[in-house]
Amino acid sequence: MRSYAGPRARARGVLAAFALAGCGALLAAGCSPPEGTGARPSDAPPGTAAGSAPPGGSGTPSASASASASAPPAKGRVTVTGVAAQGLESPWGVAPLPDGNLLVASRDKGTISRVDVGTGAVTPVGKVPGVAPGGEGGLLGLAVSPSFASDRMVYAYFTTESDNRIARLRYDEKRPAGDQLGAPDTVFRGIPKGLIHNGGRIAFGPDKMLYAGTGETGETGLAQDKKSLGGKILRMTPDGEPVHGNPEADSVVYSYGHRNVQGLAWDEDKRLWAAEFGQNTWDELNLIEPGANYGWPEAEGKAGKPGMRDPVAVWKTDEASPSGIAWAQGSVWMAGLKGQRLWRIPLAGAVPVAEPEAFLAGEYGRLRTVVPLGGDRLLLVTSETDGRGSPEAGDDRILTLTVE
Repeated sequence: MRSYAGPRARARGVLAAFALAGCGALLAAGCSPPEGTGARPSDAPPGTAAGSAPPGGSGTPSASASASASAPPAKGRVTVTGVAAQGLESPWGVAPLPDGNLLVASRDKGTISRVDVGTGAVTPVGKVPGVAPGGEGGLLGLAVSPSFASDRMVYAYFTTESDNRIARLRYDEKRPAGDQLGAPDTVFRGIPKGLIHNGGRIAFGPDKMLYAGTGETGETGLAQDKKSLGGKILRMTPDGEPVHGNPEADSVVYSYGHRNVQGLAWDEDKRLWAAEFGQNTWDELNLIEPGANYGWPEAEGKAGKPGMRDPVAVWKTDEASPSGIAWAQGSVWMAGLKGQRLWRIPLAGAVPVAEPEAFLAGEYGRLRTVVPLGGDRLLLVTSETDGRGSPEAGDDRILTLTVE
């Protein structure tokens, strides 16, 4: 069942003040208790689903991969409850702050702004030096440090003249607006860049390690080359070092065979999910296993090829073109750019319990990022000002949703 706050032309509400429901719900933003930099987790890394096929195996997860006691209903609901911010230019990454407000990246301007979710006020925080926007590149994903309360570090994935890289910048709210970012400390560099397929999503996982989705820049061979950082999901310490337990020692490569990963999220059982763009036929939602090969360019969609992992769900490219994803209420929620809709994929553990369900189709245009706020609340970021949309007055927006 669908419930809307009205079509795009009438979506002008202002969000009532609300507070985030605690750091435990904000895995994708890295809001979690402090842990020493470079710490080595004692357990298997997130993404290792009990009972699932071993890395390199073909096919989708079996019912034995589920560790959840109950499944969500086959049919869900989405209600747009307000607008947290509007008038944003090319918003891409969003990082919730512990105080309930947001940091938002502008892909094309290379700037970070703070959104007050109680008033809708948008205040400039600062510009990230070295950003070279162009095509699908620019200032992309944001995440706050697992130790943000003490170190005040904001992590950013961005395109430069030579590569894509990840840097951290100290955020000092006591400084004047627009001058609140310290000098960037590059923690990881050398990710291939291009006019297309730059990936860009970053998130701290439940293990407090930093994950990054990359693209193959249109050079398809990079995805199968384990020595390349293109077409991969990377896992590293907050200092940018390989993590104990990664598939290969001294490598940050966590999974490979990806085309362009822009969505990362963990479910309640700490499984890692990723959304990626297909080429002409199938977009994908994948359950990520360390060391697994997700097929590109030799496979697109559910190809059933030996040694390659099939996606859990697929969409025609004009119905999705997936970017951000989030986990809430037993489902993965996936933003569609070309598809201009929000997809719900209800799961019992790692197994879909019903066909994916679409909401908000065409109501708000292109959809870029989904952020969990805990419980039944999400943020949804539109992407009409990225050069491929049809912006209206007030675009781009951050919408507040309740879902079930």
